[in-house]
Amino acid sequence: MFVDEVIIKLIAGKGGDGCTSFRREKFIPLGGPNGGNGGKGADIIFKVEKGLKTLVDLKYKKIIKGEKGVNGKGSDKHGANAEDVIIKVPQGTTLIDDETGLVICDLVDENDSFVVCHGGRGGRGNKAFATQENPAPKMSEYGEPGEERIVKCELKVLADVGLVGMPSVGKSTILSLISGANPKIAAYHFTTLSPNLGVVKLKDQRSFVMADLPGLIEGASSGAGLGEKFLKHAMRTKIIAHVIDMGAFEGRNPIEDYKSIRQELENYNQKLANKKEIIIANKMDLPNAQENLKKFKKEFTQKEIIELSAINSLGLEDMIKRLADLLDEIKDEPIYEENTYESHIIYKFKNEKPYTITKDDKGVWIIKGAEIEKLLKMTKFAEDESVRRFARKLKGMGVDDELEKLGAQKGDDVQILDFMFTFKE
Repeated sequence: MFVDEVIIKLIAGKGGDGCTSFRREKFIPLGGPNGGNGGKGADIIFKVEKGLKTLVDLKYKKIIKGEKGVNGKGSDKHGANAEDVIIKVPQGTTLIDDETGLVICDLVDENDSFVVCHGGRGGRGNKAFATQENPAPKMSEYGEPGEERIVKCELKVLADVGLVGMPSVGKSTILSLISGANPKIAAYHFTTLSPNLGVVKLKDQRSFVMADLPGLIEGASSGAGLGEKFLKHAMRTKIIAHVIDMGAFEGRNPIEDYKSIRQELENYNQKLANKKEIIIANKMDLPNAQENLKKFKKEFTQKEIIELSAINSLGLEDMIKRLADLLDEIKDEPIYEENTYESHIIYKFKNEKPYTITKDDKGVWIIKGAEIEKLLKMTKFAEDESVRRFARKLKGMGVDDELEKLGAQKGDDVQILDFMFTFKE
């Protein structure tokens, strides 16, 4: 089964919890703190696996979750890090954040890999909190939560040349004759339901990859027919080889067919429409082909046209050589603009606090903010020193002052996530 798009939820591993422990040995009074730190949670890493051609292995995985790091122990024993989760994907897989729409990474080379969700750091044991002022702290941390995100995995096949055109114009036949590919071939529309790839080898030892992409119809850029199932796969190609049924089989009009497909390319993506293009005038063995070719050349005087009769294997060598020569001239270009990558988006808080405070209908003050919520999740509220540290941290972030400014009174309820606190001036 060819699967080229899946959406999955990723949850990296939580860090292991830190340990609160003190040295207890005979004849050694006042043993100091020796609680170890927790281990790091599992990262979730996407890695290219050569030979994979589809995302079918991810289709039925709605959630992928990393393991938690091992908790720290007494006697200065730190917890082990959790083993990372490696997700293998084909070359040409793009990962997109489903919430922001930004590109996380584009995995195109054989050895590409990327950490998509980072595991949480391990919580610190009480030994890590020891200071000159407080040499025996009775507190430690829970492990940091792992990153969570919903990711869209989108496969765009890697090919140098993409064969495009209306259904039944001969794309699959051409690919089968010049490469080792074995696409389905029949005299009915939409035989090709997924891209077929073939390696084309020349006598001079050059080679390139050609893709027979699903047949287009009018409205494909808006989702009609196979819609984006073709168009997105064409994005990685360097050359668009536009196959035209110049024999006008089934009463087709070569000029109108070409205009229709060009319009779909432009509607979908201007970068796709601007790729190098050649016209393959196929089915030149049919009676009306020469006359139709004359009309086509008159209409499109600037287009490069290669005449072909795939069924009779006429013109194939010339076509292959010309495509190889063009590929030698064309440089690789990224298919995504820099400003679509999340790594190029810089989040800055300009005179803004990293949290928000609102009041609900019941008079409860609601505090939201990633930093505060992470601090809460890592705090052990069963330990008095941990609670006092949590309060100091909030005060240092200006939460107390902001609540007073907004009109909070002593005794008001304050909520962070599912935890409820009482405000004290």
